Amino acid sequence: MIEDYFRQLERTIAETVGVHSSHITYDKRSTTIGFVRGDIYFTDGSLLHLREFVSTERRIERYMYVYHYQRTDGTLVFRYDSAPHFPALSSFPHHKHDGSDTHVIETPPADLNSVLEEITSQLSLPSQEE
Repeated sequence: MIEDYFRQLERTIAETVGVHSSHITYDKRSTTIGFVRGDIYFTDGSLLHLREFVSTERRIERYMYVYHYQRTDGTLVFRYDSAPHFPALSSFPHHKHDGSDTHVIETPPADLNSVLEEITSQLSLPSQEE
């Protein structure tokens, strides 16, 4: 059920260290298909814009996704997406823009869990002793 997937995303976001707040909208298209769109704000001021068009009919399948992570000033840190505009990549249509729209890397399909792990590994978080 798509509602289970939506709840899993909410738990993942809530449990991620360094998340300050989020605004996510969930659009149920059928019992197994949905669209997710939103923003996740981090304690250092950085921001993740995300979109997913997903099916949970047999397994979790993202028909389309974008995870666009940027610094406070709006400069791109990275963006994973599945837009079919780099057909020469072996991972087509999956790819990562690494710091610019011109530098593209082959990558397996991304998901919110792996993207949040990558972001939190880059965050400058205060130590537990402070």
